[in-house]
Amino acid sequence: MLSFRRHLIHKNATVRDALTRLDALASDAILFLIEDDDKLIGSLTDGDLRRGFINGLGFDDLLIRYIQPNPKFVNKTNYSLKEIVSYREKNINILPVLNDSKQIVNVINLRHLKSYLPVDAIIMAGGRGERLKPLTDTIPKPLLPVGGKAIIEHNVDRLHLFGVDDIWISVRYLGDKIKSHLMDGAEKSLRIQYIEEETPLGTVGAIKLANGLTHDSILVMNSDLLTNINFEDFYLFFEKNQADMAVACIPYQVNVPYAVMETNEYIVTGFREKPTYTHYSNAGIYLMRKSVLDFIPDGVHFHATDLMQTLLSKNKKVCAYPLMNYWLDIGKHEDYKKAQEDILHLAL
Repeated sequence: MLSFRRHLIHKNATVRDALTRLDALASDAILFLIEDDDKLIGSLTDGDLRRGFINGLGFDDLLIRYIQPNPKFVNKTNYSLKEIVSYREKNINILPVLNDSKQIVNVINLRHLKSYLPVDAIIMAGGRGERLKPLTDTIPKPLLPVGGKAIIEHNVDRLHLFGVDDIWISVRYLGDKIKSHLMDGAEKSLRIQYIEEETPLGTVGAIKLANGLTHDSILVMNSDLLTNINFEDFYLFFEKNQADMAVACIPYQVNVPYAVMETNEYIVTGFREKPTYTHYSNAGIYLMRKSVLDFIPDGVHFHATDLMQTLLSKNKKVCAYPLMNYWLDIGKHEDYKKAQEDILHLAL
C-alpha cells in the first residue's frame, strides 16, 4: 500500500523536484504543497507548472508561485457522504484530508476507493474461538488464514476500500498476536487502535472503551465474518431511515410444504397454499450513533441484542438492513472449510 505522503511536497522543494514527483505519480499526478508542520498551502499539477512557464516563471522560482491556492479538501471531523459523492460525480478524485488545524492527515483517491465513509469502525476480536479448537489453541481465530490472508485482515481491507481509516480493534485472547500482525495500520494509511478487554464484555460491551472517536457514527462488526457487504449502501440506508441503530440481517426462507389456514379467533378467513416465509437473522454488523454509547453500561458483559432491546425500550429507532451480499460467520470447522472454498470465487 502506497503512503499518502507521496502526494505531499514541501514549499521549499524545487520545480525540478516537483516535475520528478509528478512524473512518478503518473495518472495520479497531483501534489499538495505543505508547510513544515504539514499544513496545506495549495495544490500543484503538470498543468499548473505549464501555465507558470507560459507566464514567464522558471526553474528558479518558488513552487508557491505555481500552485492553486484554494484546492478542494475533506475536513476529517466534519464532512458528509453527500460531499464525497459530489466530488466523485465531478471526477475530483484525489483529495487531501485535513484535521482542524489544516494539517494533511491523509490523501484519498476515489478512483481506488469505493467511498469515504464518515464513520469509526470497531472490530470485535476478543473471543477465544472454542468451536475451532485445536486451530485456535495457539492462533486467535481472527488470524486464521483464508485465501492466504487472515480473516480479520479481509475485514480491515474491506473497511479501507470504503474509506474507513479510523479503526479500533477489541482484543483479549492472544491479543498481542493480533496487534503484532496488524500493528498501527500506518502501512495502509490507516489509524488502528486497540481496546484491551480484561474480562469478556460481550459483543458490544467493549466499544464503550473506545476513547477519542472521530465521527458521530460508529460501525461495529465481528472479526470472524467473511463478507463482501457494500458498506456505503448500508450507511445510506442508516442515514435515510434516520436510525439510532441499524442491524445488518441475513434473510432466510422457510418453505411450508402444506396449505396454511389463516384464522381470526378460530374463524378460518382464508388459505395460503404452501407459503414461503422470510425471516431475518443478525449478521453481526451494526451502524449506530455515537449517542447510543450512553445506553451501554460500563464494564459489564453486554451483547448487541441487549443494546437493541434497551434502545427499543427507550423508543429509539432500530432498523434491519437486509444483507443481500455474500456473508459467512466462521464459527465452526465446517464454516472454516467453506470459507476456504468460497474465497476462490469471491472478489473481496
